[in-house]
Amino acid sequence: MRELSLITENLQSTLIEQIDEATEIYIAVAFVQPSGLRLLMPAFQRAVQRGATIHFLIGDYLYITSPDALDMLLQQLPEAETRLFMSNGRSFHPKAYLFRFSDGTHSVIGSSNVSKSALTTGVEWNVSVRLNEGDPFFEEANEQFFKLFLHEQTVPLQPYTLEDYRKQYEIKAIQLSLSDPLDDSVTEQTIKGENEAIYDPSATYDIITPRPAQQIALKQLEEMLEDEYDKALVVLATGLGKTYLAAFFSKHFQRVLFIAHREELLIQAKRSFLTVEPDADAAIFNGTVKEVGERFTFASIFTLASPHHLRSFEPDAFDLIVIDEFHHATAPTYERVLHYFEPTFLLGITATPERLDNKDVYALCDGNVAASIHFIDAIRNEWLAPFVYYGIRDPIDYDYISWRNKRYDEQQLLQEQLKDQYALAAYDAWYEHKQTKSLGFCSSVIQANFMSEFFKSKGVAALALHGESPPLERRTAIERLERGELDIIFTVNLFNEGVDIPSVDTLLFARPTESLTVFTQQIGRGLRLFPSKSHCVIIDLIGNYKNATTKLAVFQQTERELVTFSPSEFDLPEHCSIHFETEVVDILRKMNEMKSPRKQRAIESFLTLQRELGRRPTYLEFHLHGSADSKIVHQDFQSYPNFLYNADVLTLEERHVVETYREWFIEVNKTRMAKSYKMVVLLAMLQRGPKKWREPITAEEIAPFFHEYVIGKEYRKKADFSDRIGKKLQKYDEKKMATHIRNNPFHYWAKSASSFITWDGSHFSFHFPIAEEHETIVYEWTKDICLYRLHTYFERKANS
Repeated sequence: MRELSLITENLQSTLIEQIDEATEIYIAVAFVQPSGLRLLMPAFQRAVQRGATIHFLIGDYLYITSPDALDMLLQQLPEAETRLFMSNGRSFHPKAYLFRFSDGTHSVIGSSNVSKSALTTGVEWNVSVRLNEGDPFFEEANEQFFKLFLHEQTVPLQPYTLEDYRKQYEIKAIQLSLSDPLDDSVTEQTIKGENEAIYDPSATYDIITPRPAQQIALKQLEEMLEDEYDKALVVLATGLGKTYLAAFFSKHFQRVLFIAHREELLIQAKRSFLTVEPDADAAIFNGTVKEVGERFTFASIFTLASPHHLRSFEPDAFDLIVIDEFHHATAPTYERVLHYFEPTFLLGITATPERLDNKDVYALCDGNVAASIHFIDAIRNEWLAPFVYYGIRDPIDYDYISWRNKRYDEQQLLQEQLKDQYALAAYDAWYEHKQTKSLGFCSSVIQANFMSEFFKSKGVAALALHGESPPLERRTAIERLERGELDIIFTVNLFNEGVDIPSVDTLLFARPTESLTVFTQQIGRGLRLFPSKSHCVIIDLIGNYKNATTKLAVFQQTERELVTFSPSEFDLPEHCSIHFETEVVDILRKMNEMKSPRKQRAIESFLTLQRELGRRPTYLEFHLHGSADSKIVHQDFQSYPNFLYNADVLTLEERHVVETYREWFIEVNKTRMAKSYKMVVLLAMLQRGPKKWREPITAEEIAPFFHEYVIGKEYRKKADFSDRIGKKLQKYDEKKMATHIRNNPFHYWAKSASSFITWDGSHFSFHFPIAEEHETIVYEWTKDICLYRLHTYFERKANS
């Protein structure tokens, strides 16, 4: 069944009718106004009351979306998952309303945003499409929705993000009232990473046994499996075969789900897995094909993210779940998929965990890193090609380009990049240092086209390749480069992930580095081994942009900060070298001097993470997700509540709690721990809730929880019950366990913290008074510190 109709007036009634019946609602619009939301809000509220899910994607383009409308969504429709698309000057024009019912689907796509005029009396054209369940049109639209919804340029709507948006809205409202609207012809660009597909010729693999790097990682994974870990992260530099590693590891499991965010990655993964197990039953599950393999299923996250499709699987349907390019997995919808399934083991694989870009992925694997092989290590082991890096002066002055939401304003940046002066600087550097086959990385499609034309004018065989390129051109581009018919391909993000061109021996970076993850991925494109390639030349335009100094950390394996930027500061493998122009060194040193002090950097890291999460991070989340080392909290702020106090993010009541109980929080945060025992005791007592956790308790009462916690995971048992005394406690004996608790955590903690603890030889308690109105806050912060300390204790033990 396909019913099509054109709606030219009163869209409100059609939408309310669909909202009142739908089980899933997906809305993507350029802007939202309170007048339109007020018309639809009662229907939305009825929908969530009956259990429907609502996903709302709203643009910030030209700051037409009213912050009051966003506040309405937060206050009146908190059950909806709402995200803001931060356009940074790029146009964002979708107006799509997608509904799924128990027996079909309905899509309304056209010209109407969420405003009273657009939904009632305005001149609007919208196409209404009613379809049967499973129709490819709706499935494709739904998948495209999630690609935008989970895009790196979206942020969750939370009080913090709303506050940031309101400030920008008020500034831009003044500016726009004094100027002409932006010219869409300049800002219409392909969204980075979207709709960009490229032909990747099949590789021939004669050997299907693990390579050295894979053997190292596989051994570690097998040991973790034996130690009863249920999740782990493997970081393998681009080119070391992380997909094949997953395929080898999958032999330990019956049913495997492989999740990726791009079609090409699914197809390549399926090919790799079937190379390892040629007779296995494997299938693709995405927007167009929904098949489940008896052995392997390769699924698009954008399809799985739909509650409708997610519920079609049992939570325990898969023994092993593999998340490819795991640095993408920090989005809420990824987390929802991961929280739904209950696999025996979760494996994340990536070349670039996002710690350098303030979006750490270690948290999703509980900090369990099975193996981490940096591309510098891989070069030392001759698994990847050496590099020669040239830092060349970028003529753009980035002080005059606006920076927000972790990137430069694209229109302002583009105006500078389209100047001949910039293109000539890139060309001259490339011509001087190039080898035979080059990739050039640009900021936008428009810039890639401009650079290609500029290089052609100099007699270079150049091509711009991107999502807007004709399909035939995309399919043949790599072959032309390899045959020598092209000297250089300019692109935006096509070659970031999953596409191998081993013969590439020159990389040109004609863009500021905004994402260190992307920078690392793109470097990896040139480091593949190839018979006629001795090394890869990296030509990088460096100016006074935000990440100019921190980006060079990708060439470091230590946390030592660079000071002089002389070659001797870099501990590089044999045959690798780094060269900076004199002007570049001056820029880097000047920017280094302008860096904020360590305390301020920690607070900035916290505030960035708070914006990304849309809420205040816990202590453990700050440790796992933040770009700053959480040791700074311990060393410079004494406790996490005190850190929050200094970050100025607390309410007046919370500030009073910090001031009143400061010494207690410091005690919990800094008490010495040779074993986990003190925190296990505290965790056991916290199980009794905010009002009773401090009350007296005996060792006998704690013993069952204490024993179960330590032996509950093999890695905990190894850390604390593997010595001579601990081995005697592995089999539960209440008397022995209670004696151990009395003689160790009870005795030693009471001895070192008598001002907070009472221990009479029988009963252990925390005796400091807490005002009734402060009980919940003190309890939550105490628990927060306790969980952090337990995690970091076992993390440290695992790495020792």
